[in-house]
Amino acid sequence: MQIPQKYKFIVQLGKALHTYGVPSYKSQIYLNEIAEKKGIKGSFMDTPTWINYVFYEEDDHTYNYVECVPPGELNLGALSKIVEITNNVLSNKISFAEAKQAIEDIKTAPLSYGKLTELFAFMTSAGAFSIILDTSWVSSLLAFLLGAVVYGITLFAQKSSYVRSTLESLVAFTVTIITGLLALKFEQINISMTILASIIVFIPGLSITTALEEITSRSLVSGTSKLFDALVSLFKQFFGVVLGLAVLSSFVDLKPNDVVNDVPNWIDYFAIILLALSLLPVFKVRPKDLLFCVIAGFASYYTTTLFDFTGILISIFIGTIVAVSFSKLFSKLTKAPELVYLVPGIVMLVPGSKAFIGLSSVFLSAGNSHSNMGEQILYIFMGIIGGLIFSGSFIDRKNSPVSNAK
Repeated sequence: MQIPQKYKFIVQLGKALHTYGVPSYKSQIYLNEIAEKKGIKGSFMDTPTWINYVFYEEDDHTYNYVECVPPGELNLGALSKIVEITNNVLSNKISFAEAKQAIEDIKTAPLSYGKLTELFAFMTSAGAFSIILDTSWVSSLLAFLLGAVVYGITLFAQKSSYVRSTLESLVAFTVTIITGLLALKFEQINISMTILASIIVFIPGLSITTALEEITSRSLVSGTSKLFDALVSLFKQFFGVVLGLAVLSSFVDLKPNDVVNDVPNWIDYFAIILLALSLLPVFKVRPKDLLFCVIAGFASYYTTTLFDFTGILISIFIGTIVAVSFSKLFSKLTKAPELVYLVPGIVMLVPGSKAFIGLSSVFLSAGNSHSNMGEQILYIFMGIIGGLIFSGSFIDRKNSPVSNAK
């Protein structure tokens, strides 16, 4: 079907906003603002797998266009550019024709840090997260090396549709087999925490956070769909771990090692900075936003640590408010969308990893240390939702897209 010329830019923008991970409720606000600026009456609905555009014409005639699109992936660099383009249009800094060309340029020249940088990011994030989990130097070194294995499988998935469809389970299975075999030789390897650290880039803490944001903003269809998708991703990874442990148990007597944490506490300060830095290439953050993203992540993590004495619910609640506050401040300074700085801050609260450990405590003999993990997961999610609400993240929904443009 041929799209009428006057609607083409809105359709193109809607697909771009969806593709690069803008939350559904924000995409709909942007599209309504652009339509109003073009003098077009319309209604828009963005869901995880399709976008519905309804344009109201004269004499009660309507033009309806539905486009099926795959679920968007969060690309913070492209997201920044798309929002910047949209705000420039709304503030009359560029024309619709220039904006259309700018969107095409993003598609043809995507932001990339290069394979070596991405490899090092996978390895560093795994090693740094292992340190934060209070394991041991041996476990952290193994997690660091397994990060390279995970990245290799990820690259291979780009060339094989079968590997791509089984990626989460395959990565978890491979890491579990390698970790289990080496744990037989090296007693200082914490099996469960090393596995978790090695696949940290696949743990859907980011997806869970985005889903919670949409549910909190009352975009229930999109939010619940994304939340369920994130939980399915968790189960895929957990299946890979369970399968790996089952295979190992068929051939060897695999038991948890009694690991002593020999990493000094002060190393954690450097580890959290390294983790924040290493996750930025994974999220494809623009270089000019790197410093502020690291500061936001560092601030939210250590705020929760500082208020740890208040309990997990209050500390996560305060940490979320701090993350939102920093994201709003940096957004005003750089004119970039708040989400660019909010994501690293919320991810540092590790909702995904807690959920993964919680699954382990339910289905595996995880010991008494994780017996209350289900309660912790609930408190983390409640703390994040409460922090997003009370920090005023959604109070200016109608005006937020153009707040930076005025």
